Amino acid sequence: MDAPAGNASTRPLWVFGYGSLMWNPGFATPETQAARLQGWHRAFCIYSEHYRGTPERPGLMLGLLPGGSCRGLAHRLPDAAYDEVRRYLIHREIDNDGVYVETVRPIRLDNGRVVPSLVYLADRSHRQFAGKLPEAEAVRLIRQGRGATGTSFDYVLNTVAHLGELGLNDRPLERLARTAAGGTGS
Repeated sequence: MDAPAGNASTRPLWVFGYGSLMWNPGFATPETQAARLQGWHRAFCIYSEHYRGTPERPGLMLGLLPGGSCRGLAHRLPDAAYDEVRRYLIHREIDNDGVYVETVRPIRLDNGRVVPSLVYLADRSHRQFAGKLPEAEAVRLIRQGRGATGTSFDYVLNTVAHLGELGLNDRPLERLARTAAGGTGS
């Protein structure tokens, strides 16, 4: 069950990034740590019609789907600007496309602490939810997607690069990046 995100006594002090939130949180964070979210995995499962594509030529974006685990970065929310940062995150992750659902889930920081964190899950009932696509279709959408914040292809490359900087491998994502770049994928 989801915990309330607005109550000051239970408000989450962290946000979990598994895609662009890793390298571009959009706010000054007092602390960032590598972290793991258990029970969810990163997947290109969202048609992007704003950030990484258009309604006429959608791209693909990452979402979190049930099962497995996901390594990413946790950013601590700043105390002094907490409400401002929360409004920013809601606008960024929910208002533009409405394809993410905000929830609070426990994450394990690299220092071993388990903390409640804001997490943005793919809304599987949303019209832009793509689900698991065949690789060829995912590659086609990644190659064509170009939106307000860049291309789907750059998004894939940035995610792979930042995971690599953390010493993390996401083999399906790496394969998708190679295939989208014109490689064999193996």
